[in-house]
Amino acid sequence: MPKQKTHGTASKKFKVTATGKLMRRAQMSGKLMNKSPKQKRQFSKDRPVAGAYTKTVNRLLGRS
Repeated sequence: MPKQKTHGTASKKFKVTATGKLMRRAQMSGKLMNKSPKQKRQFSKDRPVAGAYTKTVNRLLGRS
């Protein structure tokens, strides 16, 4: 039986914590030029993936 392949883009965008939670980057963090220091600081932190998308992201990462 062939191995299940990991979706390359998904592996770069999401990471799995030691406890198994899925983390993602903050959205709207691409253009930081006119944002306040507080916003820039908050954008640097990873956010958990919403529960509705965990099944999809797990499948893309090859985690059944």
